[in-house]
Amino acid sequence: MERRLAQHEAVLLGVGHTNAHVLRMWRMHPWPDCQLTCISNFPVATYAGMMPGVLAQQYPPAQMQIDLVRLCASANARLILDRVIGLDRDRQAFLFANRPPLTFDVAAIGIGSVPAVDGIDVTAKSLLTIKPMQVFLPELKHRIDTVIAGKPRRELQIVVVGGGVGGVEIAFCLAARLRHELPQRRCTLTIVHGGDAIPQGVAAGTARRVQRELQRAGIVVRLRSRVTQVADDHVVMAAGESLPADIVIWAASARGPSLLSQLGLATDERGFLLTRSTLQTVDVPDLFAVGDTGTIQEYLTDPTPKAGVYAVRQGPVLWENMRRRLEKRPLTHYRPQHDFLKLINLGERRAIAEYRGMSASGTWAWRLKDRIDTQFMAKYQDYAMPRMQGNLATSAGLPDERTRCAGCGGKIGGGVLRDVLDELEAPQNEHVVVGLKQPDDAAVLRLLDSCEMTVSTDFFAAPLNDPYLVGRLAALNSLSDLHAMNTQPMAALAMITLPVGPALAQRRMLRELLAGSLHELRQHDVALVGGHTIEGPQLTAGFTVLGENGERPLKPKSGLRVGDVLVLTKPLGTGVLLAAHMGAACRAEWYEPLLESMLYSNHVAIRAATDATAVTDVTGFGLAWHLLEMLRASSVSARVRLESLPLLPGAFELAQQGWESTLAPANRECTGEIRVDARLAGEPRFSLLFDPQTCGGLLIGMAAESVPQFIADAQTRGEHACCVIGE
Repeated sequence: MERRLAQHEAVLLGVGHTNAHVLRMWRMHPWPDCQLTCISNFPVATYAGMMPGVLAQQYPPAQMQIDLVRLCASANARLILDRVIGLDRDRQAFLFANRPPLTFDVAAIGIGSVPAVDGIDVTAKSLLTIKPMQVFLPELKHRIDTVIAGKPRRELQIVVVGGGVGGVEIAFCLAARLRHELPQRRCTLTIVHGGDAIPQGVAAGTARRVQRELQRAGIVVRLRSRVTQVADDHVVMAAGESLPADIVIWAASARGPSLLSQLGLATDERGFLLTRSTLQTVDVPDLFAVGDTGTIQEYLTDPTPKAGVYAVRQGPVLWENMRRRLEKRPLTHYRPQHDFLKLINLGERRAIAEYRGMSASGTWAWRLKDRIDTQFMAKYQDYAMPRMQGNLATSAGLPDERTRCAGCGGKIGGGVLRDVLDELEAPQNEHVVVGLKQPDDAAVLRLLDSCEMTVSTDFFAAPLNDPYLVGRLAALNSLSDLHAMNTQPMAALAMITLPVGPALAQRRMLRELLAGSLHELRQHDVALVGGHTIEGPQLTAGFTVLGENGERPLKPKSGLRVGDVLVLTKPLGTGVLLAAHMGAACRAEWYEPLLESMLYSNHVAIRAATDATAVTDVTGFGLAWHLLEMLRASSVSARVRLESLPLLPGAFELAQQGWESTLAPANRECTGEIRVDARLAGEPRFSLLFDPQTCGGLLIGMAAESVPQFIADAQTRGEHACCVIGE
């Protein structure tokens, strides 16, 4: 599909309650001539209101999460999973440690708050902070398991620091969980709070109800106490008293995340960005701060509580004002409500409700909270492609003829290529050592009697909506052919097609693309010596790469011997996962392993494969096609064990659902050369033999006696998917 670059860039840093509303609205009503980019440290966003319920096992963890990978894909928004380290105010750009600055025309920061742990040693094994919530629950489970394993008969002692509503809910819900999970073990749970009563910020009647429930649950409360030190097995109070603690959960008062102090913007005394009532920061009118992240300047004497309900109400104001700022129209003002419904989860499908100073409790209050929370989250967990984007996917979500896959899944089928080359007679000369007559992963040219050069070229349509990552993948993909031949890459020439659009947007895209490519070329000591850039319907990128053979022996695909074992160094499934990503069906927990695998260079594996008899890289034509090329060239046959094939997370499930790359049918044209049990031919693992790989692994043949050490070394390097797939 033809794409035109947008004039404007809107950026959301963090996807909390307020920014999530903008992303959701963008999915339905994108602004003309504008690109939306979301930046997050994590591929999921969490809803704080449901975290206690997840802790009490009332909900699975996924129910409190917004899958940003899928939501951004369905909204046609770019997602950058990286950490911002600063702000260039003059250029209006967010700064990163390892990628180019991201400029914006309008942006909103919504990265929430963190518990104030000033003066506390945060390295203690017992200490867990409730934020970021993406890691709190897994870390809590790990800590409980570790303590129980180390002290199987001892009492489990847990301290919650902080007596606000959040700390109290955590105490209630954790106590309920432990009663169900560890009914035979004695557990002591203590809340430590510096004030005179808990919880803070509620009516007197509500506080009395909470105190009765704490007594009922056997939760100890220590008031007018302050923790000054946390050790691995205890905490120390300000008065010097020591309190045993296997686990310390820090849920004390909120402060601004450390990033906010690095932006060079005005903050309040707790480190939150100061804003106007329009939600604009007081320093940069094009930059907004929302939710917990911002404090409205006119309410400094009586600040709005840091609560999710206020962030939710800011969503429509932010959506309206960001667009108005782009269009240079007057902005609207946010006026916080004076009161709101409070619902405190008691952990046993009961809750306390408070509104306008009145309170009540019971199962009905929990059902009300459950309905409010689940309906709220349902709005952000609908990842279906909008109807307006019907040209991007079929109604079933699967790619159709109008949705051609990118990456190596966008190659021409191997059969088409072979037929055309067989029809035509390509010229040869005395310099060609390896060329089209006996093709390999790269061509080999003899320049002088003692000098040979390996040459390859590769490019693809961008498989992701992030030019920086596309640049890295394009470089790695092009270099892989030289790695497969066991030659040292020396130089590269770029081939780039940029979509039509404003010069500023093209410059931004080219800068990000080349920055990613240069990152990988530097890692491989490869010089960029030239290239060619044109305009076209979509972003494409690749390189012609030149390698020096030197003294290392070539590893052609034609060297397989009878008795050799087949080793695959990376898992399969990039094609089906990228196809699903186009249809907003690639889950966050699958997306990160996909990126990690594609961004891992084959340079490491080939340097370790000194005993290899034959090597090829598995790319767009799929494992079966590339293996057949090796077998034909070596005049041998092979047996592949389907159950041994390493697969990326999600690949099996997606193949089972019928997802596949648009190149997969062409790759299956080689099935006539494969003998397979009819029962296995319909299995998802069999279909993944033909899955086109982008930045796939190496397929290596080697003698059986060399394999155990090779795989053991690969496991040590972290290449856990490297395994034997046949012989």
